[in-house]
Amino acid sequence: MLNISQQQKLLQKLSPQQIQYLELLQLPVLALEQRIKTELEVNPLLEEGQELDQEQTESNNEQTESAEVDKQSENAEEPTSQENDYSLEDFMNDDPGGYKTPYVANDEFDELPQPAQVSLVEKLRQQFGMLDLDEKELVFAEEILGNIDDDGYLHRELPGIIDDINLTYNWNISHQQAEEILRKVQRLDPTGIGSRSLQECLLVQLEMLENDSEHVRIAKTILTKLYEEFTRKHYDEIIKALGVSRDQLRSALEIIHRLNPKPGEGTIEEFNNYITPDFLVQKIEDEFVVTLNDRSVPPLRINKNYRDIISRKKRNPATSETRDFIRKKFEAAKWFINSIHQRRETMLKVMRAIIELQMDFFEHGEEHLRPMIYKDVAERIGMDISTISRVVNGKYVQTDYGVYELRYFFSESIETQSGDGISNKQVKRIIKELIEKEDPNKPLSDDKIAALVRELGIHIARRTVAKYREQMYIPVARLRRKL
Repeated sequence: MLNISQQQKLLQKLSPQQIQYLELLQLPVLALEQRIKTELEVNPLLEEGQELDQEQTESNNEQTESAEVDKQSENAEEPTSQENDYSLEDFMNDDPGGYKTPYVANDEFDELPQPAQVSLVEKLRQQFGMLDLDEKELVFAEEILGNIDDDGYLHRELPGIIDDINLTYNWNISHQQAEEILRKVQRLDPTGIGSRSLQECLLVQLEMLENDSEHVRIAKTILTKLYEEFTRKHYDEIIKALGVSRDQLRSALEIIHRLNPKPGEGTIEEFNNYITPDFLVQKIEDEFVVTLNDRSVPPLRINKNYRDIISRKKRNPATSETRDFIRKKFEAAKWFINSIHQRRETMLKVMRAIIELQMDFFEHGEEHLRPMIYKDVAERIGMDISTISRVVNGKYVQTDYGVYELRYFFSESIETQSGDGISNKQVKRIIKELIEKEDPNKPLSDDKIAALVRELGIHIARRTVAKYREQMYIPVARLRRKL
């Protein structure tokens, strides 16, 4: 049985323009450049360049002088009433405002050409000539290189690589042959590349040392027979098992500590290893000036030639299909320009609010960072918290004290004895300083660190200290102990 009823619902609907604006808002400056390039490719009405005032003036004069002629042309050429409802000039009168970026001649921030770089895999491949490998072994070595991760380790199981090669080429490479090929690859430069564990990586490097002193032999014995005790820093057990003195153990450990635990690191190309800030904050006299780092973002405008195609003053006007296509592309171009302009205004507004709320930080540095959440900025500028989150996500600012991610300025508050709040980042800094000053022979436990922090008037529990310590990638006291 059918029933008719009324329901009232609250739904949030976003227009295509709003969705486009939100998408552009969360893009950092480098991603925005790529997004603009893509839009320039798909929309013929959009082009780089600034509108010329002279062209605008001439266009307005021509429109005024030919108004009566246009009116007659409209009655003759416009076939439907739908086309009479609006025209390109109606859209053009709705000025999108434009988006222009300042151009500075001989800008000191212009990027320099990057030198050619050789990847780690290519460097290793160039060394294959020294390994005396036949065709099958060379193919297998190439497969090993293809499975090495960024740290230089081979995390894929060797039997899996053997099965793939044998099935692909119908070969019969044995496990012993594969181990021998891997052993040769591990002794290339950097030594230890392609190791399957940290223990194997360190042992390969020790084996390749030309030094065969007593301390090196002790180091090999530690990594071979007492590796678990070494990782747990049970030095007394190692001394007892090997029958060596503390000085001998200390010398052996120094040799191990000089080895490279990640042979694949240090090969990151320079142009992939830097941050481009989205904001530049400078103090000029007594005022902080915020600049949006969009020098490489091109200014955009509507293509004049396409406007002329469907202009009603032309003797040979375009067909209705062409007019409709260009009108749609014009709307898309206008929305895109407006979205970029609105993105710029929103980002500047959020950054200025952050400076106002974190004035002590920008004046005096990290030690004066205060607690702040997204809600504080949202209430200050009258925007939604989700908008603040989109602006902050993945953006960086260059200050007098370095380059910081915008998320850095947002932190939880921890209560002090005076009743005021202190940023949890300040507490992390205090914990890190206490650990740096501790006795390496008797590292501070989490309970002791919590007690020392409470002596400073900050209410904190042991589990909170453990959480912050782990977030800073600082090991527990037992693993921080030094001989």
